[in-house]
Amino acid sequence: MQVTHPATHGDKLRALSSNGGLPESDQARVREAVGRYQDWVRTLRTAQGDGDALLEVLISALNEYKRYIDLELIYDSDENFLYRQNGQLKLSNSILEEFLPYLFDVRLVPGFDRVKNVVCGPQASFAGLSFGSPFLALETGGVFLKMKDQDFAVAKTHSITISDEPSSGKGFTSKFYVSHFATEIKTNLDKTMFQEASQSANELKRAVPGARCILLCEYLDMTPITTKLTSIDEVIVLRKAKRLASNVRDQFRTATGRQKARNSYEKFLDNNPLHLSSFQRFIHHLNECFPEKEDDTLDVVLGRGYF
Repeated sequence: MQVTHPATHGDKLRALSSNGGLPESDQARVREAVGRYQDWVRTLRTAQGDGDALLEVLISALNEYKRYIDLELIYDSDENFLYRQNGQLKLSNSILEEFLPYLFDVRLVPGFDRVKNVVCGPQASFAGLSFGSPFLALETGGVFLKMKDQDFAVAKTHSITISDEPSSGKGFTSKFYVSHFATEIKTNLDKTMFQEASQSANELKRAVPGARCILLCEYLDMTPITTKLTSIDEVIVLRKAKRLASNVRDQFRTATGRQKARNSYEKFLDNNPLHLSSFQRFIHHLNECFPEKEDDTLDVVLGRGYF
């Protein structure tokens, strides 16, 4: 199994250190954050254990590092650049994007050992095949392979060749990925994001009916909607918390306002960590999708009475 670990967050943090708009008073703090980032990645890569013991180590390191970035680096800045540009810079929300591939581990999901030719990580995945005009050659528009970007996917690599009959000597050949487990991750999940994720899941499942689609978010910013009416298998709210109200967030726009509200914001973060049980739920879905053992022989099916 090949797991890609793109430095999604690390690249943005390093780019920030050379950003011309970064206030001088924040430059040393960002350099310190780069060092903390390297320590965090080292912890993730060297984590020991199996199952829940390993998961607990990973989530503890994630909470510690994300709290440092959200509170000590961004919120505590005496300038407003980091707080106001956080969304555009994708400084905080890229942490989970970089972290998630560490969960695609055979020590957490033993069934990965049974699946060959698998890649895990951000992928553009197969979402459909269509044919163009009969006047177009297959290799120049006669065949269109639709791909859909997935934040994280467990996918198998395939290739396809389509030729005319009788053969013209030319054809369409392409290598692509088929996602069997797809995940999207949001910081604050609102209704528009939910609908977009639902559409993406629908497109994926039209092409791969047995795929599983999980939507992860830190905070909920909408009234829950049943996923039974969509192609999303489940929404997991990692912090089990609603997003802070807009009137509260308005206080954070200035350094003075953030200083006044620091105790309450720190308490909010500490009372609503990224929950171990939320990630256990995510791992549960992975283990259901990729079981360590599976026996659907006739005798076994008749013994349990269903399939």
